Amino acid sequence: MAIQISQQPSCICPCRPEYYRLNCRSSRGPLVKSLHSSTIPFPVSRRLHHVFSRQPCKAKFDDSSGFGSRTFTTVPPTLLAAEKEEARAVLSLFLRKQGLSNAVAARTIKRSDQFIDHLISKLHSIHKSRYLVGRELTTLEIREALIPYLETLLEDHGDVLVDMVNKYLNSPTKTKPTTTVISVTASATPPSTAVSSSATGVASKKEKAVIRVSEESSDGALPPHIVYLIEMGMNMEQIKEITRKFPSFAYYSLDRKIKPIVEFLLELGVPQTDIPIIICKRPQLCGISLSENLIPTMTYLEGFGVDKTKWAKVIYRFPALLTYSRQKIKTSMDYLSELGVSEKNIGKILTRCPHIISYNVDDKLRHTAEYFHSLGVDVANLMHKCPQTFGLSVEANLKPITEFFIEKGFSVEEIQVMIYKYGALYTFSLADNLKPKWDFFLIMDYPPSELVKFPHFFGYSLEKRIKPRYARVMESGIKIILNQMLSTSDSQFSLILEKKMKTSV
Repeated sequence: MAIQISQQPSCICPCRPEYYRLNCRSSRGPLVKSLHSSTIPFPVSRRLHHVFSRQPCKAKFDDSSGFGSRTFTTVPPTLLAAEKEEARAVLSLFLRKQGLSNAVAARTIKRSDQFIDHLISKLHSIHKSRYLVGRELTTLEIREALIPYLETLLEDHGDVLVDMVNKYLNSPTKTKPTTTVISVTASATPPSTAVSSSATGVASKKEKAVIRVSEESSDGALPPHIVYLIEMGMNMEQIKEITRKFPSFAYYSLDRKIKPIVEFLLELGVPQTDIPIIICKRPQLCGISLSENLIPTMTYLEGFGVDKTKWAKVIYRFPALLTYSRQKIKTSMDYLSELGVSEKNIGKILTRCPHIISYNVDDKLRHTAEYFHSLGVDVANLMHKCPQTFGLSVEANLKPITEFFIEKGFSVEEIQVMIYKYGALYTFSLADNLKPKWDFFLIMDYPPSELVKFPHFFGYSLEKRIKPRYARVMESGIKIILNQMLSTSDSQFSLILEKKMKTSV
């Protein structure tokens, strides 16, 4: 291992963007080598440098050994690549939360390699102890480390964070000084090898990831984790599609990540045929630590009443539930309690509709609750009966339905009654469901009050249930209420018709 070391400060802080720490281990013992920005350029404007210079330096070294007494293990190339993909996902989410559109955030991420390198150095500085023992970080741990860091920068400097990423992109690369040259063995990964051109960075990474999962070895064998997934019932096209959407998946370890999760799901009672569907829905699930994240999250949710015997169904419905942070889950649970939902019913809601956790409290749940409150609806009751309603847009879905019923002559009080009796009423399409059924209802010669008594009318198929049953009623020459006509089984419906016909003679 040939090493030339420049005259740099003995303490090089990973919080500073003009420095990047590469930790590797030679065959003769641990070495800590510092790379200056000439090796990994971090072009920074004066304003950006001011932001980072205010961040406290937390790196502490004992200089007695020349290189420092703290030892670090090598971060494998595949792990480093996976961490960078996770960091990009975190940054993209954060930028969108600051008001950037999906398209603008995506374009920014494509050219953010240098800023991502900085986030990775920050991540490594936060979790030094994990790397010392050779333990991989989970998806959740990466998020929980980087999001607070980004939030702190935003809180301290306003909109500087968004500007910061742009300045990383637009600042000219500084001329490379002649002081620092470090050559290492192939087992260590110089950060410079991970920096691709801004125009093709993301596309290139996706292509490499797809090639990685489909490339055969010299003996014609696919990667072990791909063979395992195929044995589980996945096909190569599914695996490639997952990898395109989530490139980190290509670098997941079979024995440390994928296999333990799959075996755990099977133990919970998830059928093997459902495993491919679950992984396709949320491949990040394979990046979650069983002992430190997934099982504690399940225990936490069981404390709110989630039926532990139904985890297989819950995970199949919404595998992303177990990838959310504890704080995200707690925020949602606290708001449900604030609405007046009992702890027992919270558990039932989570078991039946785990998607409720994905709804943003302020942007979705609170906004929807306030709208139904304005109609006089018992929101806690509606949440219990049909939590899916709270995933709908107030402007695009809910208001048009209310306006539709008001236009048809129903009062707000009658609409309240209809929602109370049939919580799913507002989940139906106005154009494809409510309007066609209303048009047919008008020719059925029933008063509108029948719909107030039985709003479930809108939940039955027009062609397979409503029209055939109504035709039989007309043939019999009698009249029955909507509830009797639609909610009964075929045999019960026939008996009702026979009795009505006998009594009418």
